[in-house]
Amino acid sequence: MSAIIKVIVIDREGTTHELEAPTDMNMNMMELCKSYELPVEGTCGGMAMCASCHMYVQSEHELPEMSEDEEAMLDQAFFVEDNSRLGCQIHLAESLDGLTVKLAEVGE
Repeated sequence: MSAIIKVIVIDREGTTHELEAPTDMNMNMMELCKSYELPVEGTCGGMAMCASCHMYVQSEHELPEMSEDEEAMLDQAFFVEDNSRLGCQIHLAESLDGLTVKLAEVGE
């Protein structure tokens, strides 16, 4: 049985977008943002190799531990905070209903 969850994405201009996200398609936050045409690059295609889908998790949802690849990529990213994650590494699941993220600024 498929479930649709709601996630909130705050773009770089501060506009809030409430998105419907299917949990039965093996999508991640980067793919969801791109499907709604929000400004997320995903240059590496979701391989945790570019940080162009860097976002800040603003809700208290428990996420899986960061992989070594994600941690290494965030070490090289601009504007990293304690709540930084790569959107490609946040896989949509029913437990993430209500997740709130803010898109990170793009570094030069």
